[in-house]
Amino acid sequence: MYCWMPFMARSHGSPGPTDAWITLAGLARDTETIRLGTLVTAATFRYPGPLAIEVATVDQMSGGRVEFVFGAGWFENEHTAYGIPFPALGERFDRYTEQLEIITGLWQTPLGQTFSFQGKYYTVVDSPALPKTAQEPRPPVIIGGGGPRRTPALAARFADEFNVAFTDLDSAVTQFGRVSDACSAIDRDPHSLRRSAALTLCVGRDEAELATRAAAIGREVAEIRASGFAGTPAEVVDKLGIWRERTGISRAYLQTLDLSDLDHIELVAAEIVPQLG
Repeated sequence: MYCWMPFMARSHGSPGPTDAWITLAGLARDTETIRLGTLVTAATFRYPGPLAIEVATVDQMSGGRVEFVFGAGWFENEHTAYGIPFPALGERFDRYTEQLEIITGLWQTPLGQTFSFQGKYYTVVDSPALPKTAQEPRPPVIIGGGGPRRTPALAARFADEFNVAFTDLDSAVTQFGRVSDACSAIDRDPHSLRRSAALTLCVGRDEAELATRAAAIGREVAEIRASGFAGTPAEVVDKLGIWRERTGISRAYLQTLDLSDLDHIELVAAEIVPQLG
């Protein structure tokens, strides 16, 4: 399960966004088997030390079920709406890189040793690097994005999984190729990096049900059919197969926008998931 902090720009937005890691802490205690993470935690929202502690705590509370999906931050309106600084893109990536260094460094420091880091934006001095995560040496790190240079390089250095989100198939193929090249450039086996994709989900048993679900999330059927995992169950299974064949993905994140439509989830669970193998 992946939790968002949605910013509802086109509606009243009630009840409002939750803090993802507080929400995940609650879910960690109320669930037993599902994986827990965000899609995606922005480096602009927190300092790296406290974020490392928060994620490690939820990992411990869940018995080792956290996956750490981490990005540089992108939605300026969400930042200005809540008083969060939003630097220029270059600075955001510089900060993001330092945060990746610090967070993974804290988690991977052996017990009884300390961790230090000197960067342009963040300095860590003799940290006890506690608490530790339940997963060893750390939770899986997932990086995504469409940047042609820095994003693939960071994924090759730090990530266990690379994700492409809300893009077309040809662009995804291109980006995965860049990530493979970045892995090869540092002598990492590209196959050691899991591949995944995220697209909006909209499934109906027939055209009428599909149209009703598309209208409920403010989308046109033709548009979401082209850009998302959308259509009848058979169509979505076929599209997932095409994505897997062309990109090598082994995981798909299905963005579900109408959270009140539980029948939608049951339909996917009954008629799509069993066919994926």
